[in-house]
Amino acid sequence: MTDTTKPVRVILADDHAVVRKGIREFLEMSGNVIVLAEAADGAEALRLIREHKPDVAVLDIQMPNQTGIEVTRAIRSERLPIGVLILTAFDDEPYIRAVLQAGANGYVLKTAEAHEIVEAVQAVHEGQSVLDPIVARKLIAHLAEPNRDDSELPVESLTERELEVLRLTAKGYTNKAIGVELSISDRTVQGHLAKIYDKLNAASRTEAVMRAVSLGWISSVS
Repeated sequence: MTDTTKPVRVILADDHAVVRKGIREFLEMSGNVIVLAEAADGAEALRLIREHKPDVAVLDIQMPNQTGIEVTRAIRSERLPIGVLILTAFDDEPYIRAVLQAGANGYVLKTAEAHEIVEAVQAVHEGQSVLDPIVARKLIAHLAEPNRDDSELPVESLTERELEVLRLTAKGYTNKAIGVELSISDRTVQGHLAKIYDKLNAASRTEAVMRAVSLGWISSVS
């Protein structure tokens, strides 16, 4: 389990110095995050990650030398116990898929509010998956295309509370945000999600949402 009393240690990588400065300022102003070092390209980011062993790497996608996707793949291939949060201006569906397939834990757009980015860093550190609501809509729309047939997979009905949790998950809410919305604890949310995964034969939040959409149990994110 992560120690939530200690600040989250972050390596920040973006090829624009002004952008890095702004992100660093609001991350550290939160009092819950420490930026150990900054990188202006992917190769430097990977070197700093290997050197400092941060809790979370916050990466842009398009960077010189190595992209955020390539850095993420390297982190996962080396089995470094580091959360990866992609913070980018790109919301194109191919980028989203490539990032998640590479092993990133979160994908947030730079248009998000400062507090949302801070919460995403903390959620990734706690082992949660985070998707910007705009990103979630695009990904779910792709996964729920009519030619995808999950009808042969065995599923169990969800309770009304489990459906509530899944609807909020589909909107990109973190476990903490779902708990606040439904007035339940993070641990209870995690318990509901575990049961949802089991009932829907799903291995992830996105897969569970996609399957529920394809079954008509919840509507696609609007």
